[in-house]
Amino acid sequence: MLGNNFFGNFDLASAAIWLFWLFFALLVYYLQTENMREGYPLQDDDGNEAPNQGLFPVPADKTFLLPNGRGKLTVPSGQRRDRDKLKLARTGVAAGSPYMPTGNPMTDGVGPASWAPRSNHPELDAHGHAKIKPMSALPDFKVSAGTDPRGKAVVAGDGEVIGRITDMWIDVPEQMVRYLTVDVNPEGTGQLRMIPINFAKIKSDRVVVRSIYEAHFTGIPTTKKADQITLLEEDKIMAYFGGGTLYADAKRSEPVL
Repeated sequence: MLGNNFFGNFDLASAAIWLFWLFFALLVYYLQTENMREGYPLQDDDGNEAPNQGLFPVPADKTFLLPNGRGKLTVPSGQRRDRDKLKLARTGVAAGSPYMPTGNPMTDGVGPASWAPRSNHPELDAHGHAKIKPMSALPDFKVSAGTDPRGKAVVAGDGEVIGRITDMWIDVPEQMVRYLTVDVNPEGTGQLRMIPINFAKIKSDRVVVRSIYEAHFTGIPTTKKADQITLLEEDKIMAYFGGGTLYADAKRSEPVL
C-alpha cells in the first residue's frame, strides 16, 4: 500500500523544466523540417546535391489536397524536375564562376529571364474566381483616372511601332491594371500578346516599351485561353520582358562607363 508521500523526493519543478526543454527541442526540430519542404535538398551550381545539407534531414513527402478541385500536391518530391538541364555553361572551373547562356536566354528562361515552375492555373480570389480578367469581359469596369491606353500605338525599345493596344487586363479584387493586350500587327490581324504594365510607359499619344525590341514581340509567351492567364504564364511573360532589359541588345551586356 502506497503511503502519503507518493513522489517521495522526486523534484516536480525539475521534471517540469526538463519536459519543457524536451518539448521546445521537438518543436524546433518539427518547424525546421517543415520549413525544408521547399528548396531542399540543397544543390550546388551544377545541380548536384550539395555536401552541406545541414543537421536536419529532408522531411518525408506530404500530400496536400488543393482547393477548388485542383487535385493534390506532394512536397518536397519533384520540386525542380522541369527546370533541369538549363542552357547555361560555367565560364570557369572555380566554384562560384558565372554562367553564360548557350542558347537564346529570353526563351530558355535563364539569367534575368528566369521563371519558376508555378501552377499552370489562374490565380483565384476568395470566391474561387479568376483574379485577372480582360477589361473587355468586365462591363462594370471603366477607366476613371489617368490615360486610357487602348487604341494607342506601341513603340518598342528600338523606336519601331509594332502595333496598338486593344485591351487591358484587370486584377479584379485589387482593381488594378496588370497587363496590356497588344496586336503586334499594326493592321490588326489578331496576333495578340500581353505586356506587363510594369514595363509599359503610357504617354498621351503612345505606349513605350523599352525592355524589348520590335523583333522580340512575336516571341512573347502566349496564354492558352483568351480570357485567362495562369500563374505559370504570368511568370514566363514577366521573365521575358525582364530578360529583355539585358538580352534584347548585346550592348546592354557591356559595361557602362
